[in-house]
Amino acid sequence: MSNYIEYGNQIAFHPGYYIKELVDDSGLTQEDFSKRLDTTPKNLSKIINGEQGLSRDMALKLSRMLGTTVEYWLNLQKKYDTKIAEFESQDELVLEREIFKNIDYKYFRENFNSPELSRKVDDQIRYVREFLNISTLNVLKNNDLAVSYRSYSSEPSVTNIINSNIMVQISVNKTLEIESPRYNKKLFEEAIEYALTLTTEHKTFVKQIYDRFLEAGVVFVLLPNLKNSGINGATKKVGNRMMLMVNDRRAYSDTFWFTLLHECGHIINGDYGLTFDNEKGNEDAADKYAQDKLIDPEKYISFVDSYSFTEEKIRKFASEINRDPGIVLGRLQNDGYISYTTPLSKKLRKKYKVVVS
Repeated sequence: MSNYIEYGNQIAFHPGYYIKELVDDSGLTQEDFSKRLDTTPKNLSKIINGEQGLSRDMALKLSRMLGTTVEYWLNLQKKYDTKIAEFESQDELVLEREIFKNIDYKYFRENFNSPELSRKVDDQIRYVREFLNISTLNVLKNNDLAVSYRSYSSEPSVTNIINSNIMVQISVNKTLEIESPRYNKKLFEEAIEYALTLTTEHKTFVKQIYDRFLEAGVVFVLLPNLKNSGINGATKKVGNRMMLMVNDRRAYSDTFWFTLLHECGHIINGDYGLTFDNEKGNEDAADKYAQDKLIDPEKYISFVDSYSFTEEKIRKFASEINRDPGIVLGRLQNDGYISYTTPLSKKLRKKYKVVVS
């Protein structure tokens, strides 16, 4: 190692650099100097070569031997450490810039009142880093940063992982801000049944669900979708409570409610993680949970056996089971009874958009 480090047009001098000058000016060998300093030649050599930091004990010995202050030597070490940290931060920032190319800063501006910072990429990076409460954007590449990635049929891209981690970090941070009781599965099951009575209350259901879930120790986080996240929702155990995040990527009433009940199913089954569109495995169980909760299986079978799927019939059946008609239409489309291009979509499907309060 060297007792000084160059970075661009800057230089960081290790205390050993100055000690070497003192040894050279003294006319003594390093061995003789070390003996007078009450240390070993090996230890002095490590300090002079920048291989070892200057301890308080060594600073005290130097001050006594040379008539300087202890603070003088400790400040040299501190300045060196600070400069090295700045160099390393600059190196890290270079890596962060590559990560940031995958992130849409407009998402933070539009939804979280972040500063404009036009063309100031490094400032945008610092804002996002601090907003997410992480030390570096590079951790966003880790697919185990906050939640597990359940089994999926195709590998998520790096861009998917980065942006899904951002959504989860926001959700976890929001969860940590909220006080709630310990998670209670029985109360949560009751809260789910209550939520199902609100599928037609398009303007008020979010607050009602949030409050009821919170009583059961489940923090419901609703976020606008972040481009390229590739996820519909996520669940995570945070302390003794649960986080349940849903976004508006699937923005219609039928897909939104299905996603919400899907994530509820994961919590009920104790299976936490991210939900991608292309997942497999435990997704089948969560899908069935959501389907059966939204529409009673026996009643659904009786309805489809009629093979009469007019607007009037769908509305009537939806009213009988106390569900939004868009949910019935979405199930019929998913099962292949009605085309996704049907004009009924415009009449029966309600579109949602999340606004962060």
